[in-house]
Amino acid sequence: MAVKLVLAPMEGLTDPIMRDVLTSVGSFDWCVTEFIRVTNSVLPDHVYHSYCPELLNEGKTAAGTPVHVQFLGNDPEMLAANALRAVALGAPAIDMNFGCPAKTVNRHRGGSVLLDEPEVVYELVKAVRDAVPSHIPVSAKMRLGYMDRNFTMENAHAIEDAGAAWVTVHARTKADGYTPPAFWDQLRPIREALKINVIANGEIWNNADAKQCRLESGCEDLMIGRGAVTTPDITQCIRQNSDDALITWNQLIQLQIRFLNGTYKKEMNMVGRYKQWLGMMSKHYPEAKELWNEVKKVRPLEDIVQKLQSHQ
Repeated sequence: MAVKLVLAPMEGLTDPIMRDVLTSVGSFDWCVTEFIRVTNSVLPDHVYHSYCPELLNEGKTAAGTPVHVQFLGNDPEMLAANALRAVALGAPAIDMNFGCPAKTVNRHRGGSVLLDEPEVVYELVKAVRDAVPSHIPVSAKMRLGYMDRNFTMENAHAIEDAGAAWVTVHARTKADGYTPPAFWDQLRPIREALKINVIANGEIWNNADAKQCRLESGCEDLMIGRGAVTTPDITQCIRQNSDDALITWNQLIQLQIRFLNGTYKKEMNMVGRYKQWLGMMSKHYPEAKELWNEVKKVRPLEDIVQKLQSHQ
């Protein structure tokens, strides 16, 4: 069975434009939106269309990759109601966020802080599972824990017992943040204990990492975040078992132009987002580092596009 590769939800990074770009070149099985925060009301439709404009395209990117809608919150009734609304708008699947390490989110009892309360994790997932039609998958993303790993297995079982179709586990606690390493070996007990699928996540930057993660975790399927943004052809490399780049720098130039021609951001925001992405790619591509030095002080979007075109 072919390995499933999923594009991770990352706030401010894998937004609709980035999903469009990465799925146009990569071979992801599905993507997950940045989390939609739910508090005390059913959100208006324009909020869903802002986070997931793909809902207007049968829940898929232009390349045909399904986009799952992710929620974050702690009110079971409101999460259920919003999940039902997202499905009515065309969401092909619902994901629940128990992994976000952001202090503001955790302070408002959302994301990874809930991993200290496995019974609440169960209640939230079950509320959503019971609310949406049975053919719509409900999944959850968690870390190994909040400040420690005391409830790792309890949370994994809670998610399974609540009726989730699968669970994605970021192989670090909130306290670990994003500092290497990811503890892939800590996923093996989860994989062996659960009947539902377990997807591994964390520190997968290349094909070698993917193979090592699968070996240590026992998980077949992978969710890839920053590694996909830094190396846009990572899914191709993994599927073809290649340690070498499979797309040319000229193809990457085309992707960058496509990104800058996106329609979801103001020009100033778009330029900032592009420079963030180029800075990440410069860790992997020497050409990106050279280009970064040329455009880092350029502000007009049109001037940056011209710079890119001159590198073709």
